[in-house]
Amino acid sequence: MAVDRYLYQLRLSDDVLLDVTARFQAEMGKGLARDTSPTAAVKMLPSFVRSLPDGSEKGDFLALDLGGSQFHIHWVKEFDDGKQSSQLESKSYPTPKEVMQGNGAELFDYIADCLSDFMETKNLKHKKLPLGFTFSFPCKQTKLEEGVLLAWTKHFRVRGVQDTDVVSSLHRALQKHQDIDVDVLALVNDTVGTMMTCGYDDQRCEVGLIIGTGTNACYMEEMRHIDLVEGDEGRMCINTEWGAFGDDGALDDLRTEFDRELDLGSLNPGKQLFEKMISSLYLGELVRLILLKMTKEGLLFNGKVSTALLTKGKIEMKHVSAMEKYKEGLSNTKEILTELKLFPSEEDCVAVQHVCAVVSSRSAKLCAAALAAILTRLRENKQLLRMRTTVGIDGGLYKTHPKFAGRLHRAVGRLVPACEVRFLRSRGGSGRGAAVVAAVARRLAAQRRRLHTALAALLLPPAILWELRDKMRAELEHGLKRETQAQATVKMLPTFVRGTPDGTEKGKFLALDLGGTNFRVLLVKIKSGRRRSVQMYNKIFAIPLEIMQGTGEELFDHIVQCLADFLEYMGIKGARLPLGFTFSFPCRQASIDKGTLVGWTKGFKATDCEGEDVVDMLREAIRRRNEFDLDIVAVVNDTVGTMMTCGYEDPNCEIGLIAGTGTNVCYMEDMKNIEIVEGNEGKMCINTEWGAFGDNGCIDYIRTKYDREVDEGSLNPGKQRYEKMTSGMYLGEIVRQILIDLTKQGLLFRGHISESLRKKGIFETKFLSQIERDRLALPQVRHVLRQLGLDSTCEDSIIVKEVCAAVSTRAARLCGAGLAAVVEKKRENQGVERLQITVGADGTLYKLHPHFSRILQETVKELAPQCDVSFMLSEDGSGKGAALITAVAKRLHNVGQK
Repeated sequence: MAVDRYLYQLRLSDDVLLDVTARFQAEMGKGLARDTSPTAAVKMLPSFVRSLPDGSEKGDFLALDLGGSQFHIHWVKEFDDGKQSSQLESKSYPTPKEVMQGNGAELFDYIADCLSDFMETKNLKHKKLPLGFTFSFPCKQTKLEEGVLLAWTKHFRVRGVQDTDVVSSLHRALQKHQDIDVDVLALVNDTVGTMMTCGYDDQRCEVGLIIGTGTNACYMEEMRHIDLVEGDEGRMCINTEWGAFGDDGALDDLRTEFDRELDLGSLNPGKQLFEKMISSLYLGELVRLILLKMTKEGLLFNGKVSTALLTKGKIEMKHVSAMEKYKEGLSNTKEILTELKLFPSEEDCVAVQHVCAVVSSRSAKLCAAALAAILTRLRENKQLLRMRTTVGIDGGLYKTHPKFAGRLHRAVGRLVPACEVRFLRSRGGSGRGAAVVAAVARRLAAQRRRLHTALAALLLPPAILWELRDKMRAELEHGLKRETQAQATVKMLPTFVRGTPDGTEKGKFLALDLGGTNFRVLLVKIKSGRRRSVQMYNKIFAIPLEIMQGTGEELFDHIVQCLADFLEYMGIKGARLPLGFTFSFPCRQASIDKGTLVGWTKGFKATDCEGEDVVDMLREAIRRRNEFDLDIVAVVNDTVGTMMTCGYEDPNCEIGLIAGTGTNVCYMEDMKNIEIVEGNEGKMCINTEWGAFGDNGCIDYIRTKYDREVDEGSLNPGKQRYEKMTSGMYLGEIVRQILIDLTKQGLLFRGHISESLRKKGIFETKFLSQIERDRLALPQVRHVLRQLGLDSTCEDSIIVKEVCAAVSTRAARLCGAGLAAVVEKKRENQGVERLQITVGADGTLYKLHPHFSRILQETVKELAPQCDVSFMLSEDGSGKGAALITAVAKRLHNVGQK
């Protein structure tokens, strides 16, 4: 066909389309990046629409829709009836040419007058209603209810509006009507409105596409990729303004002579080049230019150039659509061309039909190529191999052209085979979408307020932290004094560890480390001198729940069984080695090798142990086994072990902190302050057992209903209240209680409390650490929640992350306030203006949580401003520490004997 040489450049292979997809992806990246955004052709404008409808929106909303020759007003009623149903009443008003080409005041006065008329007609003037404004022109937004017009499109040329906030202009016009009371909650683009309308019907919808007089697309982008907006939590709808794709020359190799001619004759030469290749406003004109050239060359209409072919805009999109109705054969084409006084032959009709098909097919394919880039980006953001999603779509070309939709769907299917795409036509269009955006904005604002109220009790203002520091300080003093020690909640137990390592320790030592569900046995070889070093060999054994909560005899027999296995494994069963026993539970000690268990913590409940000497129980179990004998030199707390381990590296380390499954602190106290131990010379390490701080009710005013729930459901109600607010064993459970409360309020998981969320202990503290990782993408948060059987939306994930942050931040600040009290006490003990001290720290919460240690350290700095506190992470803390304490005890014993 002779026509084909004119159309060759308009035919695009899939390889070319994939290349266009890659080019558009690159343009999206430029538009989102702060450095390249100002010069990017594709502007990627943040819309500040952060959430899709979740079906709980309800109420009456108004929507204005300005974007073409008709101006529409909608009254939308959203029903929260479980069916996501809504009612729509609309009225259209013409947008007169003098308003489209006049000044700004006239335009907005006209809009306000139309709204007044509409509200009068619908008897709505007595109501205060939220309003969403669909304004279908490129705007730069800094918030949802504000938008500065960048440029007019679609034949609008209103003076004095460009570079101003259109919502402010609308407010000024509305103020002239005393009888109207509306609250403009949202300004949206028609594309965003389309996505939101379809999102109300299908919650998978996260892309909006307009393909009509103009063309544009929007989609939900991850906040962490949007450089132009603060924050990296959640998602935001991006209005791509893709009509300008190619304005920087990116599509020059694909533009034909006809595209260039059409552009030169347009109102905005060099602008909106992609739109001019694919939107219905220009396709009729493109067909006219091709037919004109072919006629001039004698290929059509016997070479007779009629007025219709010479008249710009004479062939419209409606003509192109009608001529492509192949079911009617050539009759439609013949009729239209005859009406245009072109008098075609049958061959002319076939050729013209062919031109229309190639032009509209190119439009559909180019649209598909850009859409494929958006879909690919969405899939990659979600880290999915395959993705199901919905594209909300509107516009005359898609709805009225007989072939366009099918061509678009097929091309998208070929270009992104990893995406299963449903195309959903918008009901009620972009105007209804503006009402949905307003409804979502109102829902989110209400949710925010309720979430803020729920989490407010977890916030600890500076004044409260100073108070808590002073209360902890008072409790430390009570525990040290003879007359108050018996009633003190913070027990301040003497450990009889009287020194820290000095580097002369040497020899082989065994260490046992019991403090949680795992139990460790270690062989530690210490070398002294210039090349001093510590070598360790260890083995970890599990302690089953039935042993943790069985009898004391069973527990200690299990420990000795593990010890025997280790001695066998190391080939040292015959050696009588000194042993240090790290026993991470509150013990009252009468000497370094005697420890009476005050009470179990951390889920242990073994019977016949409380009030007993654990060293005697260990010796008894070794005797019962009758296979080996050991010299049990010291029983130590894990906190003391941590301090000793760090003290081996840094002599300035005189405080040990554990922030893990449980929490505790020890420190070197002057003997003269320890009234419950004889002697005034030197120092002794005090195991504060600060987890019981508050058991006397002194911190009840900061405990929330969630803390009470967790406490009441624990193995030891009313005990270890501070620990239950600060340690890893309980933080996940506090989060779970808050999530249940928020779900009951309808703020999470669509108000549905799943079976998994009802399970106590399901939300482990490790999940807090995972969820709170910096810049963790929300799909990863959702993945963590899915592991827990919680089916969350993007908004749910943001709320869960906020809850986790509130709980762990409070824990770190509470811990910091307590530590500041200890540090200040050390400063006063030394009588110095400024104290330099090191804290040896250990525990999973301190080591693995992404923010806990930083917040803890900041709080100590804030509450102990005269102390320079360094923090040292304990390597192999409590086990190695037990061996070092044993070594120090041996050294001091030998010195004493001499």
